[in-house]
Amino acid sequence: MRIAIGGDHWGYQLKGPLREHLEALGHEVVDVGAHEHDPSDDYPDFAMAVAERVAVGQADRGVVVCGSGVGACVAANKVLGVRASVCHDAYSAHQGVEHDDMNVLCLGSRIVGDEVARELVAVFVSAEFTGEERHRRRLDKVLAMEAGWREGAPS
Repeated sequence: MRIAIGGDHWGYQLKGPLREHLEALGHEVVDVGAHEHDPSDDYPDFAMAVAERVAVGQADRGVVVCGSGVGACVAANKVLGVRASVCHDAYSAHQGVEHDDMNVLCLGSRIVGDEVARELVAVFVSAEFTGEERHRRRLDKVLAMEAGWREGAPS
């Protein structure tokens, strides 16, 4: 699987070990930065870089790390076709893919440590959307909402 990964100054220290862990699991990793610690960088830049790669099919999934994961999640979800979520527990990290077809995992480096983060990315990339009727029905509703906005805000 090809995974895009990015993180701002708060995510910088955790992103490297996560990249190495994903590579050790056999995944191809596209690192969109930050490539150095810069306290003045901004999480939306990295969330957008990851999300765009997922949205256009240059990556199968994405991982974005910022301080809490929240800002990265908000920013990533602005890209059409992206279904990003903050997950700080293994159940949500795999269930989000299995039930909701989540394709971007957002982590907070100030919330989870290295070992938990490794577990979260491992279960995230190993999970698959079930395609069960109830999950497909719900996803179709979400995609219809997105399509409505793509064509212009509903009245």
